[in-house]
Amino acid sequence: MTPNDRKYTKTHEWIMVDGDTATVGISDHAQEALGDITFVDPAAVGKELKQGEECAVIESVKAASEIYAPIDGKVAEINPEIDSTPELVNHDPYAQGWILKLSNINQSQLDALLDAAAYDALTGK
Repeated sequence: MTPNDRKYTKTHEWIMVDGDTATVGISDHAQEALGDITFVDPAAVGKELKQGEECAVIESVKAASEIYAPIDGKVAEINPEIDSTPELVNHDPYAQGWILKLSNINQSQLDALLDAAAYDALTGK
């Protein structure tokens, strides 16, 4: 999978699917807007999420922000590193700073999400 395979929401979450699992995080644009991230509270492993439902809360020095599930799925894993090192979301939002992984995903919902070019146009990049 390459960054071009990543899909985005208009609320600045990203998702990358690998087989039957999807990794979810926030975009570089979102982490820049939030500023220094101080705490990440993802949904519990096993929680069933619907597209658009809150899947995490991120707190920064500026504000707290809800993160929403890009597609339906079940929380299969949360990033163990962001509990003790939430700033990973700032430093590496697309790799080490991922937030959670989903299983039992609804891949048909991916088509409605933005590709990299459309997301860049949305954010003015």
